Amino acid sequence: MRLALFDLDHTLLPFDSGQAWTRFLVARGALPADAEAQYLAFCHQYVAGTLDIHAMHQAVVGPLAAFEPGQLQAWREAFAAEIAPRLPGAMRDIVDAHHAAGDLCAIVTATSRFVAEPFAAAFGVEHLVATEAQLGADGRPTGAIAGLPCFHEHKPARIAAWLASLGARTLADFGQSWFYSDSASDLPLLQAVTHPVAVRPDARLRAHAEAAGWPVFDTL
Repeated sequence: MRLALFDLDHTLLPFDSGQAWTRFLVARGALPADAEAQYLAFCHQYVAGTLDIHAMHQAVVGPLAAFEPGQLQAWREAFAAEIAPRLPGAMRDIVDAHHAAGDLCAIVTATSRFVAEPFAAAFGVEHLVATEAQLGADGRPTGAIAGLPCFHEHKPARIAAWLASLGARTLADFGQSWFYSDSASDLPLLQAVTHPVAVRPDARLRAHAEAAGWPVFDTL
């Protein structure tokens, strides 16, 4: 039994899905013009290791509460169609190879489920472990995170909970397991699998991967 896990932003994708979604909404007048600059500031904090994931989630997901669910769904469908041509063939091939081998595959990302779902569908990955939005009584997001964010040291716990939901399995039950990621923030999960893979890694992850002898993919 084998398991393949994939980070989303800058791993499966050569860009940040949240930034693409923010730019999409700004172009439609749904968010103020400075929303993308605010999002980029959060990205810089992420790279520096100082990100408050709750503040970022509030900024990205909180404004969605102002719109009717039907409008949000229509935008998300248009967004999915717009980004489809931007998905890299090389990463599609890797995902397809794991599927062909019969591996259990999942995308595991700090990005909110609402934003990440179109990408999971586009890559044909059934399972998505993402940061979950807390919903109010009206079904709209409050801007808070429900449960643990799928971020940094919480990713292994979120994967453990997901595997348990499939039948009390654990990472140790898999003879071989892969995790593809670009970021040193994912070291807790990278170190928990049998085959960690660095994809276009940041400087900290590159140094760690090279020292540990992990594969490093720069051209995907």
